[in-house]
Amino acid sequence: MTPLTRTNAHWKLRTRTLELGRRTLVMGVVNVTPDSFSDGGQFFETEDAVKHALKFLEEGADILDLGAESTRPGSLAGTSSAISTGTEQARLLPVIQGILAVRPGTLISVDTYKSETARAALSAGAEIINDVSGALWDKDMLAVCSASACGVVLMHTRGRPEDWREQSKLPADELIELVRSGLAKSLQCAVNIGIAIESIVLDPGYGFGKKFDENYTMLARQSELLALGRPLLAGVSRKSFLGHTLAELHGGKLAPFEARETASVAAMVTAIIQGASIVRVHNVRSAVEAARIVDAVLDAG
Repeated sequence: MTPLTRTNAHWKLRTRTLELGRRTLVMGVVNVTPDSFSDGGQFFETEDAVKHALKFLEEGADILDLGAESTRPGSLAGTSSAISTGTEQARLLPVIQGILAVRPGTLISVDTYKSETARAALSAGAEIINDVSGALWDKDMLAVCSASACGVVLMHTRGRPEDWREQSKLPADELIELVRSGLAKSLQCAVNIGIAIESIVLDPGYGFGKKFDENYTMLARQSELLALGRPLLAGVSRKSFLGHTLAELHGGKLAPFEARETASVAAMVTAIIQGASIVRVHNVRSAVEAARIVDAVLDAG
Protein backbone atom coordinates (compact mmCIF):
# COMPACT_ATOMS: atom_id res chain seq x y z
CA MET A 1 0.00 0.00 0.00
CA THR A 2 1.75 3.15 -1.23
CA PRO A 3 0.73 6.52 0.29
CA LEU A 4 0.00 9.12 -2.35
CA THR A 5 0.65 12.77 -2.81
CA ARG A 6 -2.59 14.59 -3.46
CA THR A 7 -3.71 15.08 -7.06
CA ASN A 8 -5.92 17.99 -8.12
CA ALA A 9 -8.96 17.97 -10.37
CA HIS A 10 -12.20 19.86 -10.96
CA TRP A 11 -15.71 18.46 -10.67
CA LYS A 12 -18.21 20.27 -12.88
CA LEU A 13 -21.70 20.26 -11.34
CA ARG A 14 -25.02 21.60 -12.59
CA THR A 15 -24.45 25.24 -11.53
CA ARG A 16 -20.88 25.36 -10.23
CA THR A 17 -17.49 23.66 -10.21
CA LEU A 18 -15.76 22.13 -7.18
CA GLU A 19 -12.02 21.95 -6.69
CA LEU A 20 -10.99 18.45 -5.69
CA GLY A 21 -7.66 17.57 -4.14
CA ARG A 22 -6.92 20.71 -2.14
CA ARG A 23 -8.67 19.04 0.78
CA THR A 24 -10.92 16.03 1.28
CA LEU A 25 -14.62 16.79 0.79
CA VAL A 26 -17.05 15.17 3.21
CA MET A 27 -20.43 13.95 1.94
CA GLY A 28 -23.01 13.35 4.69
CA VAL A 29 -25.54 10.56 4.18
CA VAL A 30 -29.21 11.38 4.79
CA ASN A 31 -31.38 8.26 4.44
CA VAL A 32 -35.05 9.05 3.93
CA THR A 33 -36.01 5.38 4.21
CA PRO A 34 -37.79 3.19 6.77
CA ASP A 35 -35.34 0.30 6.32
CA SER A 36 -31.78 1.61 6.02
CA PHE A 37 -29.15 -0.72 7.49
CA SER A 38 -27.37 2.19 9.15
CA ASP A 39 -30.06 4.19 10.93
CA GLY A 40 -33.20 2.06 10.90
CA GLY A 41 -35.49 4.79 9.62
CA GLN A 42 -34.60 7.40 12.25
CA PHE A 43 -34.88 10.16 9.63
CA PHE A 44 -37.76 8.83 7.54
CA GLU A 45 -40.08 11.73 8.33
CA THR A 46 -39.40 14.87 6.27
CA GLU A 47 -38.93 17.17 9.26
CA ASP A 48 -36.47 14.76 10.92
CA ALA A 49 -34.50 14.35 7.69
CA VAL A 50 -34.23 18.10 7.16
CA LYS A 51 -33.07 18.67 10.75
CA HIS A 52 -30.50 15.89 10.38
CA ALA A 53 -29.23 17.39 7.12
CA LEU A 54 -28.93 20.88 8.60
CA LYS A 55 -27.00 19.43 11.55
CA PHE A 56 -24.57 17.85 9.09
CA LEU A 57 -24.01 21.22 7.44
CA GLU A 58 -23.26 22.80 10.81
CA GLU A 59 -20.75 20.02 11.48
CA GLY A 60 -18.87 20.76 8.28
CA ALA A 61 -20.39 18.58 5.55
CA ASP A 62 -19.51 19.84 2.07
CA ILE A 63 -22.22 17.82 0.31
CA LEU A 64 -25.42 16.10 1.43
CA ASP A 65 -26.26 12.76 -0.20
CA LEU A 66 -29.99 12.04 0.03
CA GLY A 67 -31.36 8.57 -0.62
CA ALA A 68 -34.95 7.33 -0.50
CA GLU A 69 -34.48 3.63 -1.30
CA SER A 70 -32.36 1.17 0.66
CA THR A 71 -29.74 -0.78 -1.31
CA ARG A 72 -28.70 -2.93 1.65
CA PRO A 73 -27.72 -6.56 0.92
CA GLY A 74 -30.81 -8.60 0.15
CA SER A 75 -32.92 -5.62 -0.86
CA LEU A 76 -34.90 -5.61 -4.11
CA ALA A 77 -33.25 -2.47 -5.47
CA GLY A 78 -32.73 -2.65 -9.19
CA THR A 79 -35.45 -5.28 -9.70
CA SER A 80 -39.07 -5.04 -10.82
CA SER A 81 -40.10 -5.31 -7.15
CA ALA A 82 -38.17 -2.18 -6.09
CA ILE A 83 -40.07 0.80 -4.71
CA SER A 84 -41.81 2.93 -7.34
CA THR A 85 -40.47 6.23 -8.61
CA GLY A 86 -43.56 7.86 -7.13
CA THR A 87 -42.78 6.55 -3.65
CA GLU A 88 -39.12 7.47 -3.98
CA GLN A 89 -39.91 11.01 -5.07
CA ALA A 90 -42.58 11.49 -2.40
CA ARG A 91 -39.94 10.72 0.23
CA LEU A 92 -37.14 12.68 -1.39
CA LEU A 93 -38.43 15.91 -2.93
CA PRO A 94 -39.87 17.50 0.23
CA VAL A 95 -36.51 17.00 1.95
CA ILE A 96 -34.61 18.66 -0.89
CA GLN A 97 -37.06 21.56 -0.80
CA GLY A 98 -36.88 21.81 2.99
CA ILE A 99 -33.09 21.96 3.05
CA LEU A 100 -32.84 24.53 0.27
CA ALA A 101 -35.52 26.70 1.87
CA VAL A 102 -33.33 27.08 4.96
CA ARG A 103 -29.88 26.86 3.35
CA PRO A 104 -30.03 28.00 -0.30
CA GLY A 105 -26.98 26.94 -2.23
CA THR A 106 -26.47 23.70 -0.33
CA LEU A 107 -24.78 21.08 -2.48
CA ILE A 108 -27.24 18.20 -2.69
CA SER A 109 -26.47 14.82 -4.20
CA VAL A 110 -29.26 12.31 -4.77
CA ASP A 111 -28.59 8.60 -4.40
CA THR A 112 -30.80 7.02 -7.05
CA TYR A 113 -30.51 4.70 -10.03
CA LYS A 114 -33.91 5.76 -11.45
CA SER A 115 -33.82 8.32 -14.26
CA GLU A 116 -37.25 9.78 -13.49
CA THR A 117 -36.28 10.40 -9.88
CA ALA A 118 -33.00 11.92 -11.04
CA ARG A 119 -34.85 14.30 -13.37
CA ALA A 120 -37.25 15.38 -10.61
CA ALA A 121 -34.47 15.83 -8.06
CA LEU A 122 -32.39 17.95 -10.42
CA SER A 123 -35.43 20.12 -11.14
CA ALA A 124 -35.86 20.54 -7.37
CA GLY A 125 -32.29 21.83 -6.98
CA ALA A 126 -29.98 18.82 -6.68
CA GLU A 127 -26.51 19.26 -8.19
CA ILE A 128 -25.29 15.65 -8.30
CA ILE A 129 -26.71 12.23 -9.16
CA ASN A 130 -25.06 9.35 -7.31
CA ASP A 131 -25.94 6.15 -9.17
CA VAL A 132 -24.96 2.97 -7.33
CA SER A 133 -25.45 0.91 -10.49
CA GLY A 134 -22.96 2.89 -12.56
CA ALA A 135 -25.92 3.80 -14.81
CA LEU A 136 -26.51 0.14 -15.70
CA TRP A 137 -29.98 -0.37 -14.18
CA ASP A 138 -31.82 2.39 -16.03
CA LYS A 139 -30.95 2.97 -19.68
CA ASP A 140 -32.18 6.58 -19.57
CA MET A 141 -30.09 7.74 -16.60
CA LEU A 142 -27.10 9.00 -18.57
CA ALA A 143 -29.30 10.98 -20.96
CA VAL A 144 -31.00 12.70 -18.03
CA CYS A 145 -27.64 13.59 -16.49
CA SER A 146 -26.29 14.81 -19.81
CA ALA A 147 -29.30 17.06 -20.40
CA SER A 148 -28.91 18.74 -17.01
CA ALA A 149 -25.08 18.90 -17.09
CA CYS A 150 -25.09 17.79 -13.44
CA GLY A 151 -22.32 16.17 -11.48
CA VAL A 152 -22.36 12.37 -11.67
CA VAL A 153 -21.02 9.66 -9.36
CA LEU A 154 -20.69 6.32 -11.11
CA MET A 155 -20.30 3.43 -8.68
CA HIS A 156 -19.18 -0.11 -9.42
CA THR A 157 -21.69 -2.75 -8.38
CA ARG A 158 -21.27 -6.48 -8.92
CA GLY A 159 -24.74 -7.86 -9.56
CA ARG A 160 -27.74 -6.68 -7.54
CA PRO A 161 -28.34 -6.64 -3.77
CA GLU A 162 -30.44 -9.81 -3.89
CA ASP A 163 -27.47 -11.67 -5.45
CA TRP A 164 -24.66 -10.58 -3.14
CA ARG A 165 -24.95 -13.26 -0.46
CA GLU A 166 -24.55 -16.03 -3.04
CA GLN A 167 -21.61 -14.58 -4.96
CA SER A 168 -18.29 -16.39 -4.84
CA LYS A 169 -15.13 -14.71 -3.57
CA LEU A 170 -12.72 -13.51 -6.26
CA PRO A 171 -8.91 -13.61 -6.31
CA ALA A 172 -7.41 -10.18 -5.64
CA ASP A 173 -6.20 -9.41 -9.16
CA GLU A 174 -9.48 -10.60 -10.67
CA LEU A 175 -11.45 -8.39 -8.27
CA ILE A 176 -9.40 -5.28 -9.04
CA GLU A 177 -9.70 -5.86 -12.78
CA LEU A 178 -13.46 -6.43 -12.47
CA VAL A 179 -13.90 -3.10 -10.70
CA ARG A 180 -11.49 -1.25 -13.00
CA SER A 181 -13.09 -2.55 -16.19
CA GLY A 182 -16.61 -1.99 -14.88
CA LEU A 183 -15.88 1.63 -13.98
CA ALA A 184 -14.09 2.15 -17.30
CA LYS A 185 -17.17 0.89 -19.15
CA SER A 186 -19.53 3.17 -17.19
CA LEU A 187 -17.20 6.12 -17.72
CA GLN A 188 -16.97 5.53 -21.46
CA CYS A 189 -20.75 5.16 -21.81
CA ALA A 190 -21.24 8.45 -19.97
CA VAL A 191 -18.76 10.31 -22.16
CA ASN A 192 -20.21 8.77 -25.32
CA ILE A 193 -23.67 10.11 -24.49
CA GLY A 194 -22.35 13.62 -23.98
CA ILE A 195 -21.54 13.93 -20.27
CA ALA A 196 -18.41 16.04 -19.77
CA ILE A 197 -15.63 13.94 -18.29
CA GLU A 198 -15.06 16.76 -15.78
CA SER A 199 -18.56 16.07 -14.41
CA ILE A 200 -17.78 12.47 -13.45
CA VAL A 201 -16.43 11.01 -10.20
CA LEU A 202 -15.92 7.26 -9.74
CA ASP A 203 -16.73 5.09 -6.71
CA PRO A 204 -15.29 1.56 -6.20
CA GLY A 205 -18.54 0.51 -4.50
CA TYR A 206 -17.39 -0.85 -1.16
CA GLY A 207 -19.81 -3.53 0.00
CA PHE A 208 -21.67 -3.57 -3.30
CA GLY A 209 -21.00 -7.09 -4.49
CA LYS A 210 -17.67 -7.34 -2.66
CA LYS A 211 -17.51 -10.06 -0.04
CA PHE A 212 -16.05 -9.13 3.35
CA ASP A 213 -12.22 -9.23 2.95
CA GLU A 214 -12.49 -8.27 -0.72
CA ASN A 215 -13.21 -4.77 0.55
CA TYR A 216 -9.81 -4.65 2.25
CA THR A 217 -8.21 -5.68 -1.03
CA MET A 218 -10.03 -2.76 -2.64
CA LEU A 219 -8.87 -0.36 0.07
CA ALA A 220 -5.25 -1.49 -0.19
CA ARG A 221 -5.25 -1.14 -3.98
CA GLN A 222 -7.80 1.64 -4.48
CA SER A 223 -5.14 4.00 -5.85
CA GLU A 224 -4.83 1.79 -8.94
CA LEU A 225 -8.23 3.12 -10.03
CA LEU A 226 -6.80 6.63 -10.37
CA ALA A 227 -5.36 5.40 -13.68
CA LEU A 228 -8.90 5.85 -15.06
CA GLY A 229 -8.25 9.58 -14.91
CA ARG A 230 -11.10 10.70 -12.65
CA PRO A 231 -11.29 11.52 -8.91
CA LEU A 232 -12.53 8.86 -6.51
CA LEU A 233 -15.31 8.88 -3.94
CA ALA A 234 -15.15 6.27 -1.16
CA GLY A 235 -18.09 5.16 0.96
CA VAL A 236 -16.87 2.80 3.67
CA SER A 237 -18.88 4.15 6.60
CA ARG A 238 -20.56 1.49 8.78
CA LYS A 239 -20.24 -1.18 6.08
CA SER A 240 -20.75 -4.78 7.14
CA PHE A 241 -17.18 -5.84 6.31
CA LEU A 242 -16.10 -3.65 9.21
CA GLY A 243 -18.65 -5.36 11.45
CA HIS A 244 -17.26 -8.78 10.52
CA THR A 245 -13.71 -7.72 11.37
CA LEU A 246 -14.88 -6.49 14.77
CA ALA A 247 -16.93 -9.61 15.53
CA GLU A 248 -14.35 -11.06 17.91
CA LEU A 249 -14.83 -7.99 20.11
CA HIS A 250 -18.59 -8.57 20.16
CA GLY A 251 -18.86 -12.17 21.27
CA GLY A 252 -18.33 -13.55 17.79
CA LYS A 253 -21.34 -11.71 16.40
CA LEU A 254 -21.42 -9.09 13.67
CA ALA A 255 -20.72 -5.73 15.33
CA PRO A 256 -23.88 -3.58 15.15
CA PHE A 257 -23.67 -0.50 12.99
CA GLU A 258 -23.48 1.87 15.97
CA ALA A 259 -20.34 0.03 17.13
CA ARG A 260 -18.54 0.59 13.82
CA GLU A 261 -17.75 4.30 14.14
CA THR A 262 -14.06 4.03 15.02
CA ALA A 263 -13.59 1.35 12.37
CA SER A 264 -15.38 3.59 9.86
CA VAL A 265 -12.97 6.43 10.53
CA ALA A 266 -9.98 4.09 10.20
CA ALA A 267 -11.23 2.79 6.86
CA MET A 268 -12.02 6.32 5.69
CA VAL A 269 -8.51 7.51 6.53
CA THR A 270 -7.08 4.61 4.53
CA ALA A 271 -9.31 5.51 1.58
CA ILE A 272 -8.06 9.11 1.64
CA ILE A 273 -4.43 7.98 1.77
CA GLN A 274 -5.22 5.73 -1.18
CA GLY A 275 -6.46 8.63 -3.29
CA ALA A 276 -10.11 9.36 -2.44
CA SER A 277 -11.01 13.02 -2.91
CA ILE A 278 -14.50 12.66 -1.41
CA VAL A 279 -15.69 10.46 1.46
CA ARG A 280 -19.31 9.48 2.07
CA VAL A 281 -20.07 9.18 5.80
CA HIS A 282 -22.82 8.80 8.40
CA ASN A 283 -21.01 10.70 11.18
CA VAL A 284 -19.90 14.02 9.75
CA ARG A 285 -18.10 15.61 12.69
CA SER A 286 -15.63 12.78 13.28
CA ALA A 287 -15.04 12.43 9.54
CA VAL A 288 -14.32 16.15 9.12
CA GLU A 289 -11.83 16.09 12.01
CA ALA A 290 -10.05 12.96 10.79
CA ALA A 291 -9.92 14.22 7.20
CA ARG A 292 -8.30 17.48 8.35
CA ILE A 293 -5.47 15.51 9.94
CA VAL A 294 -4.92 13.27 6.90
CA ASP A 295 -5.00 16.32 4.62
CA ALA A 296 -2.34 17.99 6.76
CA VAL A 297 -0.12 14.91 6.47
CA LEU A 298 -0.60 14.71 2.71
CA ASP A 299 0.13 18.42 2.33
CA ALA A 300 3.29 18.05 4.39
CA GLY A 301 4.41 15.19 2.18
